[in-house]
Amino acid sequence: MKVTSWTVAVCLATIVGTAAVLPAQAQSGRASWYGSGHRTANGERFNPNGMTAAHRSLPFGTRVRVTNRSNGRSVVVRINDRGPFVGGRVIDLARGSAKALGIGGVSYVSLSVVR
Repeated sequence: MKVTSWTVAVCLATIVGTAAVLPAQAQSGRASWYGSGHRTANGERFNPNGMTAAHRSLPFGTRVRVTNRSNGRSVVVRINDRGPFVGGRVIDLARGSAKALGIGGVSYVSLSVVR
C-alpha cells in the first residue's frame, strides 16, 4: 500500500476523532453535479449556474481547480456547500461548473487548491 499525505491525514483524523481539512492537491476521484437547493451550507442562496461546489472538509471560500481527467478541461470553483453525501465521490459541482467541465453525470476528476 502506498502511504500518502492523504492516507496519513485520514488515519490521524480517525485516531484523534476530529474532522481534518485534507489537502485537496492529494485528491482525485469521482465528481457529480447537483442543480437544486435553496441555501448552501454557508448560508448563501444556491446558484445552479454558478462556479461553486460542495466539499466535505475544505473551508468555505476555498478556491479549487477541478480538472476533468477524461477530457482535460478545468475550472476554478469556490467551495460554498457541504457534500457530497454519496460514497466514493470527492466533490459535488454546481450544474454550471459541471457543464463547463463537460460532466453530464459522474466523471473522474483531480482537485488542487488555488492559493
